Amino acid sequence: MLSFTAAAAKNKFGELVDMARSAPVAITKYDRTVLVIMAFEEYERLAKLDAAHGPSASPIDDLDQ
Repeated sequence: MLSFTAAAAKNKFGELVDMARSAPVAITKYDRTVLVIMAFEEYERLAKLDAAHGPSASPIDDLDQ
């Protein structure tokens, strides 16, 4: 997975968006991965998979609110 520091993500946001449209990109802060940026279509695919497996305590459910 490609990775950007938080500072690089801020400074190269356009490049980050272009990359994330084709594959998820990790964002790190203090050498720890804190976020993953992905295309909306990939998010939708994952949300549908999550929904197909029934109710759960998945954090992905909170993203729709």
